[in-house]
Amino acid sequence: MNRRNFVKDNVLLTGAMGLGMTGLLAQEPSKQKKGSDAPAPFHLKYAPHLGMFKNSAGDDPIDQLDFMADMGFTAFEDNGMKDRTTNLQEKMAQTMAKRGISMGVFVAHEISWSKPNLTNGDLPLREKFLKEVKESIEVAKRVNAKWMTVVPGHVDLRLRMGYQTANVVESLKQACALLEPHGLTMVLEPLNFRDHPGMFLTDSPQAFEVCKAVNSPSCKILFDIYHQQIQEGNLIPNIDAAWEEIAYFQVGDNPGRKEPTTGEINYLNVFKHIHSKGYRGIVGMEHGNSLEGKEGEQGVMQAYRISDSF
Repeated sequence: MNRRNFVKDNVLLTGAMGLGMTGLLAQEPSKQKKGSDAPAPFHLKYAPHLGMFKNSAGDDPIDQLDFMADMGFTAFEDNGMKDRTTNLQEKMAQTMAKRGISMGVFVAHEISWSKPNLTNGDLPLREKFLKEVKESIEVAKRVNAKWMTVVPGHVDLRLRMGYQTANVVESLKQACALLEPHGLTMVLEPLNFRDHPGMFLTDSPQAFEVCKAVNSPSCKILFDIYHQQIQEGNLIPNIDAAWEEIAYFQVGDNPGRKEPTTGEINYLNVFKHIHSKGYRGIVGMEHGNSLEGKEGEQGVMQAYRISDSF
């Protein structure tokens, strides 16, 4: 694959693609460095994941990382990084270092989607969680990651919420004791009621309360804008209210959980707002592509150019 030709051939995206986005997609060119084929840097560190550009880059993870860098992306996230072989983790880390790509989140532990995990105070489950955090520290070192995702799990219907909160806070405090010496941060992700019914952590004020109770630089919020649009809306005011505990963002438009510009969220305004507040961290692209094939991948890249055009 000639990535240089791909960049030159796909700087402009016409309305004939029919992505169902706003007319901006047919009008806005991708920004480019003057006198260069390479796209200009984005304002924010948008982080694709493996598979997002596989039709353009091929199946090999290293080729996909190189393609992301060629397209102007300076970050990458991989929920499944912990399950990859050590050899592949090391190769991916080397490629990211060479190409100037920052590693975003990976999932730190086995998430319980239907049963209580950290919520009911079960000591064996807590020990299992802490063991998985220890394992994730080694993965983070290997791939130069600073953040890992933690989801406390399902509610315990037999316990009042205050007791569950206390159980979760105690587990997270013990995890922070493991993470702090390494300068690593677990980011707690509230999940929406529609896609993940019955989960303990759902709202940004709740995540803020938990982080304040844990009181550690190693426990912060992953504010997933897709989830919080469904769960509570009022995005910018809620981001402002939780700001001091937010360490990481993820995105997806609603409905559909596809790229920005395909749904109801005004990502241009949201991205402009968090950038104006000084956010220079990673924005994880945790969504699908609205169209299949190379056409859909071109649409994703153009959508981020539009949403980043402030």
